[in-house]
Amino acid sequence: SKEELVKDISELFKRFDAVKDFYTLKLVPQDEAEVVAKYKGIIEGEFFPSRGFGRARLSIAKKAISDCKKVGVSPAILIDVMVFYVEQGVKFTNEYGDINDPFYTSMENVYGKALEQIVQHGLHGIFEARCRKIVEDTATIGWGFHDGLSDLYSRAFKRP
Repeated sequence: SKEELVKDISELFKRFDAVKDFYTLKLVPQDEAEVVAKYKGIIEGEFFPSRGFGRARLSIAKKAISDCKKVGVSPAILIDVMVFYVEQGVKFTNEYGDINDPFYTSMENVYGKALEQIVQHGLHGIFEARCRKIVEDTATIGWGFHDGLSDLYSRAFKRP
């Protein structure tokens, strides 16, 4: 019944943050920036918490991207969060030194997916400078990370 459905949705809203964020965006679209800030805060907290050293738990940071996507943000907002993830990973590496291959593979995969979305939605002008800066900021990082990101960037932002 309608009453049972309302009760179930209300219960889901109280129990699950993703459901709360989904309905917040549907009912109050101007709160999108607040919802996005929450997911960026989770990512940033993994790399640069307000106290102590970052743990760089990629599973938690990537889950924030996945949860952000599930709540139905616009493609530009999702790309922003994905690029932010890579920016934080690059900053973390430059701050604390060389990490490991799985770390760089994760960064490269998210960067590649973000670039695919940029191309698909024609958002080159919005994200090109940030994506280029990521490549520039990896110039001294090993594991072939810079070369991989550079190749992805060149394919996405190729000039006619």
